[in-house]
Amino acid sequence: MIRKAVYTFPRWQVREGQMAAVLSLLAELIAASAAEEGNLVYKIHQSRADENTLVLYEGYKDQAALAEHRNSAHFQTLVVEKIIPLLAEREIVIATELTLN
Repeated sequence: MIRKAVYTFPRWQVREGQMAAVLSLLAELIAASAAEEGNLVYKIHQSRADENTLVLYEGYKDQAALAEHRNSAHFQTLVVEKIIPLLAEREIVIATELTLN
């Protein structure tokens, strides 16, 4: 079985007035996630059209590494318990890279 890298593209609509709190929590999350063995990349982007919209770009060496990330104590505490309540909306796209040759 070929193990392919997995990328996630979460889009978060942050509740009005909660951006500073979310960004502070994201700083902790990025530090912890970047230290994971299976993490390839973890970047945060802010929409130019709506300053309350964040788009995350995360890469993991394979599906198992993504599962480890989501089950980690830092993800459960920072994202599930603290960040999600500060969001008005949340959407996640999980993808693998296509090679067009």
